[in-house]
Amino acid sequence: MSLGKAYRKLWLATATSNLGDGVASVAYPWIASAVTRSPLLIAIAGVASQLPWLIFTLPAGVITDRFDRRKIIVAMDLLRGSLTLFVAFIVLSKSHELPNLNDLKSLTGAHTNVALYLVIIFTAFLFGMVEVLRDNTAQTLMPSIVEKENLEKANGRMWAAESLTNSFIGPPLGSLLIAAAIFLPFFFHAATFFVAAALIASITSTLKPLSAPKSERKINVRAEIKEGFTWLWKHELLRPMAIVVGSLNGALSIIGATSILFAQEVLHTSVLVFAILGTAGAIGGILGGTLGPKLAAKIGSGPSITLALTLIPTTVLAIGFMNHWYFVWALTAVSTFVAVLWNVIGVSLRQSIIPAHLLGRVTSVYRFFAWGSMPIGMFIGGALVSINQHFMSREWALRSSYLVAAALGFIILVIAAPKFTTSAIEKARSESAE
Repeated sequence: MSLGKAYRKLWLATATSNLGDGVASVAYPWIASAVTRSPLLIAIAGVASQLPWLIFTLPAGVITDRFDRRKIIVAMDLLRGSLTLFVAFIVLSKSHELPNLNDLKSLTGAHTNVALYLVIIFTAFLFGMVEVLRDNTAQTLMPSIVEKENLEKANGRMWAAESLTNSFIGPPLGSLLIAAAIFLPFFFHAATFFVAAALIASITSTLKPLSAPKSERKINVRAEIKEGFTWLWKHELLRPMAIVVGSLNGALSIIGATSILFAQEVLHTSVLVFAILGTAGAIGGILGGTLGPKLAAKIGSGPSITLALTLIPTTVLAIGFMNHWYFVWALTAVSTFVAVLWNVIGVSLRQSIIPAHLLGRVTSVYRFFAWGSMPIGMFIGGALVSINQHFMSREWALRSSYLVAAALGFIILVIAAPKFTTSAIEKARSESAE
């Protein structure tokens, strides 16, 4: 069944920008680790990119609901392209100051390049601010171009496309580009944003209204944020779901902070092997996006969520003891599969039950809880490794973050699994249709 011309353009724009993100997923960690070898400083760079989810998500929801969502996405993609182009030129001018990337695994005590590090921090924060508004708006655009009964199918295909380009095609391409010249991936990344902006801008006549006409009154940001917050907080299912997702994302961010150092120093990956390792997310994501809706339909949404809550900390714990990258690849594929399964169910549920005129604000409140914990987790992860390396080997200090994240994940499983049953999810859907 065709989902329409507008959906195809949105799909292509998403695939294009995610191809650039896949290239960047290799380029940014490696250049950050070339600039500094400090676990805490690398974590702070991650915090800078994720901090906007904590401080800007709620106002972003108001903007999403009050202005043309297509134009917001176009403007943000153009701004992301411009920021990335700025980074590309900076890296080009400073490339002679950086060490050989394949030597980083043995340069644990290298000095920090302060100038480049400050550029990374500054642009990461600005990029995060833009991304918060863009991603929040993009999730609310889908219901305006796809019928409600096709949302899971449309989101599944979108997740599959994102995984294919972001984690399967993008990382190997990024490794080839960075091997040729360290600045090339950044120029490529910038170009994908400009192409995506053009595709979204071409979506016009097929858009259908998503909300009632807006009044001419002056925007009261605080009141409108409160309206979205109150709606979510009173919802019996979305409130605990947002808190659980946020808790799990915070726990996983503990390992995300220094995962590049774990890959280099514990798994001994080169740039190419790191890129291959990244393809695990693509395999898991593609399977999750294509088979996820079918699996959820067969075993139920509740058991699907419980499966995700069980396998995610299990794979994290196993990775913490691994020495070989190919075992980590397999475990990551499994983890990504169930994570995408969760996302297909959760995003489709929100899109189908949140009132259209509140969709932007409620989505932003949900993401405030779900993503706002990530900078906190990253900082804890960087601090944990920095402190532990004084009491144990650097290798076990890096492994310790995985053990802590897994322990927190199992606690979340015990608390959360009983709340998300298939009957509770179907009840929420039926109540929204009344």
